Amino acid sequence: MLNPQRSLPELPKMSTASQLERAVLEEEFNWLLKEEVHAVLKQLQDVLKEASRRFSMPTPGLENQLKQENFILGSSTMDQVKGVLTLQGEALTQADINLKVAKSSQVLHFQFREDKQWKLQQIQDARNHVNQALQLLSSHDESYHFKSGAEVNKLMDAVMLQLTRARNRLTTPASMTLPELAASGLMNFKPAGSSVLHNPGAMFELNNNRFEVSHVHKVECVVPWLSDTLVFFTISLQLCQQLKDKISVFSSFWNYRPF
Repeated sequence: MLNPQRSLPELPKMSTASQLERAVLEEEFNWLLKEEVHAVLKQLQDVLKEASRRFSMPTPGLENQLKQENFILGSSTMDQVKGVLTLQGEALTQADINLKVAKSSQVLHFQFREDKQWKLQQIQDARNHVNQALQLLSSHDESYHFKSGAEVNKLMDAVMLQLTRARNRLTTPASMTLPELAASGLMNFKPAGSSVLHNPGAMFELNNNRFEVSHVHKVECVVPWLSDTLVFFTISLQLCQQLKDKISVFSSFWNYRPF
């Protein structure tokens, strides 16, 4: 009894047109890895260096030479809180705030202690994330040859992570708890328990008197150079995504085999 052997199906040969198309795409992709990627990295560095300069990093020993900027607190919904803040670099150096007590004409006046400053941690963190993004970009100079699109995407993902973290720290800063505010020494009061700042019902003591938070008022001020920094973050994230999209176009071709 004969056992017929199964024959493998014959694969169609790649057409000359397909070979030419593949060669052209490979040449374009190699140009992208060698030339365009580095052009984008250079553009990203220029944008982020401009963003970093907005943070006014003080020179050691010369912190007092930073320009002081005054900002008026405001709200579109109420006028119970009015005041002026003084920002010097990443630190609030002065605050003059008037609070109108609810259901009363009494106005309370608050100021920062003259020997204290409030370091804005969100600005420090955002600046650190920008510097980490710049370090990632500078780790590949113009002589470096990227070997694959995946390598480029990995770098872009790492840079985008730092930029997203920097943007989030500026747009959604964490609120201080009453214990943290008391520990800072900015004002002479101490918290009772572990109540969170801005929550009605929180307790604190001031001048041996016990108080409870009954109302919450939120006021804001626009810091133009921080707004500029957020624009630079958006531009940089767009550049990273555009480069990833170009890599994706070539990747979709390599994964598709019509022949």
